[in-house]
Amino acid sequence: MGRKEDVVDIVVPELGEVEEVKLVRWLKAVGEEVEAGEAVAEVEADKAVFVIEAPSTGILAEAHVSEGGSTRPGEIIGRVKPG
Repeated sequence: MGRKEDVVDIVVPELGEVEEVKLVRWLKAVGEEVEAGEAVAEVEADKAVFVIEAPSTGILAEAHVSEGGSTRPGEIIGRVKPG
């Protein structure tokens, strides 16, 4: 999708000893504008739901994990194209 410096990764944060999370839903669609710190997705671990925030202001350029899909803390779930 472009050079590495053209996008900012959205990463699942470390959540204690949680090893796997389920992406419950995307709160923004690919192509939508996002603000730094704005909630863009929700993940569930051990019956608790956590919000994933946009790391920068721009456009949600990529969503790597589908709703209902599993991922791990530290993994990239999407990318924001700054601008």
